[in-house]
Formats: sequence, structure tokens, C-alpha cells
Amino acid sequence: MAQTVSVIVGSADRTRLSAIIGDRNRPLKHTQRATIILLSAERLPVLEVARRAGVSRPAVWRWQQRYAEQGVDGLLRDKTRPP
Repeated sequence: MAQTVSVIVGSADRTRLSAIIGDRNRPLKHTQRATIILLSAERLPVLEVARRAGVSRPAVWRWQQRYAEQGVDGLLRDKTRPP
């Protein structure tokens, strides 16, 4: 799976994502997702984003796609899964 999404982050979203990263009471998964989006907005290669965020390349692609579809709120909610 290749990178198909170009991440563009507005100033309001950038502020919100930075606040998520800086909040020490947030779950690790939220800070990782916010980090992925901010690093992707800097146009870093997927491999470098994955290395810095401590996740796999498919995880980077997944969260880039989710951000493109749902914005910051999509990063803070997990998808529902069948029982």
C-alpha cells in the first residue's frame, strides 16, 4: 500500500494536535496519532514518520487516511469492531 493521501494541516488543527501531544494525561495512542499527522504535514517520508512516531508504515497510512476523512476527531475515536 503506497501513500495516497497528502496531509495538509490548518492552523486550528495544528494547535489542537500540539495540545494533544503536550497533554500528559492523554493516552499514548492519541499522542502517537497526533504526532503522525504533524510529522506528515512536514512532508517527511512515511518511513521517517513511522520511525519517529514509533509505529509501523501501515499505521501511518491508516491514520493519514482517517485524518483526511474525519479530521482531528477521527484520530481520537477508535473504529467500532464487531463482537
